[in-house]
Amino acid sequence: MTLTFNDNLLPTLPIMEDLPVDRIIGITSTIPIEIVFAAGYIPIDLNNIFVCDPSSYKMVEDAESAGLPRNTCAWIKGIYSATRKYHIKKVLSVIQGDCSNNQALMEIFQSEGIETIPFAYPHSKTDKKFLQDQLERLADSLEVDYSKAEEMKGRLDAVRAKIHEIDRLTWVENTVTGEENHIWTVSTSDLMGDYTVFEERAVRFLKLVREREPVQHALRIGVVGIPPICEDLYAFLSSVGAHVVFNEIQRQFSMPYSTRTLVDQYSEYTYPYDIFSRLEDIQQGIKQRNIKGLIHYVQSFCHRHIHDRLIRKNVQLPILTLDCDRPGRLDGAMKTRIEAFIEMLR
Repeated sequence: MTLTFNDNLLPTLPIMEDLPVDRIIGITSTIPIEIVFAAGYIPIDLNNIFVCDPSSYKMVEDAESAGLPRNTCAWIKGIYSATRKYHIKKVLSVIQGDCSNNQALMEIFQSEGIETIPFAYPHSKTDKKFLQDQLERLADSLEVDYSKAEEMKGRLDAVRAKIHEIDRLTWVENTVTGEENHIWTVSTSDLMGDYTVFEERAVRFLKLVREREPVQHALRIGVVGIPPICEDLYAFLSSVGAHVVFNEIQRQFSMPYSTRTLVDQYSEYTYPYDIFSRLEDIQQGIKQRNIKGLIHYVQSFCHRHIHDRLIRKNVQLPILTLDCDRPGRLDGAMKTRIEAFIEMLR
């Protein structure tokens, strides 16, 4: 397959036309891609191909024209349109541990002749028996021996280690920008469908950034919440003198911890579980990375918006809550709020 990268070696999108359609599995959220790769399929994160598409705004409108409600999260509408636009025939959907709308979206896909595979995270990260059962069910659905998936974990751990080093260079050496950190870590949800090429490009990127001068911005901030849908947030933050040294959920996609088994790994992964495990991770990141303020990104019509209250209650730092609806650039009001927040932090 072919991956495209920009001049700075950042991953963008696989060239979908070059992929064998019968081997693609679209995913609606981060799932155990070890099982998908072990079964010989190509995982493609539908969120990524939606938000990186030049016509992402129109894809939201197309989903509304097809009958999806206006007051539904734009990510759900984007996933729907991306599946249709790129003729995805099989979708692996997280029906517990992510957006509750995924259940209804899966039923829409079924009605349109698209094969769906459900995957559920347990309500509690301590319920490892439930998680083990789900992992084995997924392996059975894809007709692969579960032991092959555990072997694949070791291979992908080596790939993810390169991304962990990119993350470390962001906040220790300050040679990786917040936007670069965001793009690399968010791309670990599917490793762009080809972990070998992805790893090769990560090695080249690491060589490139080690020859750089450090970022000069003194103000260190973090971005928490789901990955932003607005395309120029990181560039604008950099332009007003803020260095993003912590991307909470994107970093979680990279599985930033050492684990022995898939059950252990996906139990440590904070995103599908309660806010309290996320808060622990955020607090640790604040202390370790010397963060002075947070931007809490919330998506319009997303249930995770409710977590803003708990984050503000438990995190003793200035927080700017940024609410966006559709893909596109920051508007004037958002830029003014961000500028005022950064000036206040100084």
